[in-house]
Amino acid sequence: MTFNYTRTIRFQDTDAAGVVYFANVLAMCHEAYEQSLAASGINLKVFFSNSSVAIPIVHASVDFFRPMFCGDEIFIKLMCKYLSSETFEVAYQFVVADKIVAKAITRHVCIDAVSRSRKEFSAEIVRWLREWGEQGKLI
Repeated sequence: MTFNYTRTIRFQDTDAAGVVYFANVLAMCHEAYEQSLAASGINLKVFFSNSSVAIPIVHASVDFFRPMFCGDEIFIKLMCKYLSSETFEVAYQFVVADKIVAKAITRHVCIDAVSRSRKEFSAEIVRWLREWGEQGKLI
């Protein structure tokens, strides 16, 4: 199933040419990711302040197809993909006026925050992966 997040491009998101600055697309991806966690019932304050577990992004990529401008209403479609018991990927599609304007991918790894060694996902992340993941390709 796909999680949908709606957002308006703000002036602060743009560069001197008046289009979205490339790095800000990843910030918008993270906004959509956070909202999908919250929509699954995950307490964001607890999730991001958990000192024993971290789920850092270890890879990110963005492809741009059309410019995004201040005032554009964008729809970000998020779908996660289970890769292993400690790794997942999130695919994002940015849509403006029914046209895909960008695509992004982030890859995340669950680790023990102290030892920095890989760790299996918690039950709440497994639930989130099932809710917003590709049907038939999850745990």
